[in-house]
Amino acid sequence: MSNSFNLIETLKVLGVVPKNPGTSTGRHLSDSGTYISSHTPVDGSLIAEVSVTTRSEYEHVVLESQKAFKTWRDMPAPQRGEIVRQFGLKLRELKDPLGKLVSYEMGKSLQEGWGEVQEMIDICDFAVGLSRQLYGLTIKSERADHHMQEQWHPLGLVGVISAFNFPVAVWAWNAAIAWVAGDVVVWKASEKVPLCAVACQNIMRDVLIENDLPEGISSIVTGNYELGEWMTSDQRIPLISATGSIRMGKIVGQAVAARLGRSILELGGNNAIIVTPDADLELTVIGAVFGAVGTAGQRCTSTRRLIIHDSMYDTVKEKLVSAYEQIKIGNPLDPDNHMGPLIDKDAVNNYLLAIEKAVAEGGKVVSEGGVVQGKGYESGLYVKPAIIEAENHYEIVQEETFAPILYLLKYSEFDEAMEMHNGVVQGLSSAIMTNNMREAHKFLCASGSDCGIANVNIGTSGAEIGGAFGGEKETGGGRESGSDAWKAYMRRQTNTLNYGTELPLAQGIKFDL
Repeated sequence: MSNSFNLIETLKVLGVVPKNPGTSTGRHLSDSGTYISSHTPVDGSLIAEVSVTTRSEYEHVVLESQKAFKTWRDMPAPQRGEIVRQFGLKLRELKDPLGKLVSYEMGKSLQEGWGEVQEMIDICDFAVGLSRQLYGLTIKSERADHHMQEQWHPLGLVGVISAFNFPVAVWAWNAAIAWVAGDVVVWKASEKVPLCAVACQNIMRDVLIENDLPEGISSIVTGNYELGEWMTSDQRIPLISATGSIRMGKIVGQAVAARLGRSILELGGNNAIIVTPDADLELTVIGAVFGAVGTAGQRCTSTRRLIIHDSMYDTVKEKLVSAYEQIKIGNPLDPDNHMGPLIDKDAVNNYLLAIEKAVAEGGKVVSEGGVVQGKGYESGLYVKPAIIEAENHYEIVQEETFAPILYLLKYSEFDEAMEMHNGVVQGLSSAIMTNNMREAHKFLCASGSDCGIANVNIGTSGAEIGGAFGGEKETGGGRESGSDAWKAYMRRQTNTLNYGTELPLAQGIKFDL
């Protein structure tokens, strides 16, 4: 893979061709007269503008999706899997340019951009296998000459509302599984990264055209929260999968529940790592630093809190401060850099405000943060990762700040560490660093971590697609990606077949005429 980056050539390869070739701006898709501007956080420059979906265009998309569903649902599931397989092959061919676009439009490191596309490829592979494993059950009937079974059928339209921090992977988690389940997908990407969505739609559209299938199987709509409101209140979309803040999730969840629809909510995390006296310190530092600094702290699984045993607190703190001094901050397309910029000015302001609040509550900064100044940082979106000694009860520690801030907390007894760990409203990802078998098992037992993801001797960030992804409490409770998460995208049907000549009733009820 080449590390050079040419924006126009990258967009052309991905089918995102501006109206004015030779410039970095242009308008794509429909022309509603209102546009979303995509600015790269790398240097703040305008990449392109994307037309906002109008209400009439939205209605057209939904109607075309409904038509496509009638064709798609009747295809055998392995044939649907073949389409997803072809999509995965296209992603393999375009991993380099798509990964670079992810890095450039969102600001995550190039390694993470490529990794996000790899995650798309992986979920396609998983979904292809799944297309031959959408198992139901056979159930023994209490009635003679009766056969009972359980089947799973497609739901219909699946609405995906994704966040800026994973511009392509989270959509793919949902879309690949939904497609093999027989559903069609309408995707509203974050208005902060619209070009990534356009690129993905172009790739899938080509696959559909090559197979003479309706394009409504995969659709995108572009806009702000109002468009999301259209989707969440739309009775024609039985399932909404939404990723974002807890505040957003509560709005979406209430709107979908009001019409008795289904929702998968992947919301905020306030993830912690417990560091015990038996921890491997090398693993601890690597896991904590990547968890806190990866994607500039803009992952829902980012490590926010490090709960350290008092016997090794100072040692771990010193090692972390030393490791932070080695973090290279800069253009994310430079593979030598560990950390790129935050997404926008609001993110920077929230980061600075969080540090102020932590200090005001009594926190002590041990690795100073702040905005990076100088040549190459003119966008004002590059910040230093901060480490702050704090207490778990601080109001700011209880919140999720989408930025590279790591709070160090101290404990004496294991039960105290667990109480601190679980003492937040979020419940997404968690980890413990220990070589003590009893502590590891306590962490994973019913009275241990209350999160949807619990790890031993790895960090909180970097989930594989084979396992179901999601959290508990105010993180939402939904599950995406692997394991049996596919069941959320289908409807369950219990069937009873009478192959006899009599009609006995269940529970021995008599009804003679």
